Amino acid sequence: MSKGTIFNIEEFAVHDGPGIRKLVFFKGCPLHCSWCHNPEGISFRKELMVSHTACIDCSKCREVCTSEKCIACGRCIEVCPLRLRKVCGQEFEACELANELLKGKEILINSGGGITISGGEPLAQPAFLFGLIEHLKPLNIAVETSGHAAAPIFQKMVSVVDLVLMDIKHTDPVIHKRYTGVDNHQILENLEFLCGSDTDFYIRVPLIPGVNDTRENMEKTAWLLKDAKHLKRVELLPYHQTAGAKYPMVNKQFDPGFDTNKKVNVWKDVFENYNINISVL
Repeated sequence: MSKGTIFNIEEFAVHDGPGIRKLVFFKGCPLHCSWCHNPEGISFRKELMVSHTACIDCSKCREVCTSEKCIACGRCIEVCPLRLRKVCGQEFEACELANELLKGKEILINSGGGITISGGEPLAQPAFLFGLIEHLKPLNIAVETSGHAAAPIFQKMVSVVDLVLMDIKHTDPVIHKRYTGVDNHQILENLEFLCGSDTDFYIRVPLIPGVNDTRENMEKTAWLLKDAKHLKRVELLPYHQTAGAKYPMVNKQFDPGFDTNKKVNVWKDVFENYNINISVL
């Protein structure tokens, strides 16, 4: 039986595929995007999350801690008087998680919705992902992915889901690696496969000021998508300044490497020129 780790389940999601959906976040990602809004989803390990800004420094957490380095054991959670601590990351069997996600499935079905699997990167836990999908059928299943995965894994995913939501961070491999930690060669190969497949998909472009929000990059992105058979729409997601708020909670420093105060450019007309359905979220 396949096991995996998730870090959140969101009820009544309406922006991650058609209808009302449950959204489950897999923990762990091979990319390290400098603008990541979910830093707690990067590591594959369980982590302690702490709301430091509200801490009254009562020392109760330190009194019960027996480790020099945090191992996310949870002892400090029980003694925190303001409940400012939690362990991020929970391990499930695929069938066990499916049972949790299928609770109240009638609401999802009646709305034309289903389950969306996001992350982190779902394709980084492939056995768990495919085991979960098997237990969730025949509900409508969507997977949100960076596309950074070996071709056989990506292609299998495309063949077993109803909808793919794929991010395109940048078309230039050097810039892509600078801001995500990996180049985009495999991602673009997988995108080409997706564009020629019979599976419906959305493309999501996080618009990052001074990084990928140039007209040239949008032109190249649109050109890659112009002949896609089952592209339903492109969604542009402008960067917003709340991205860094959770980094101190998981003991990470937010150092994005770009001007977070700069206004982002939105080039809807580039996609409209190719008759691509475009929206700004």
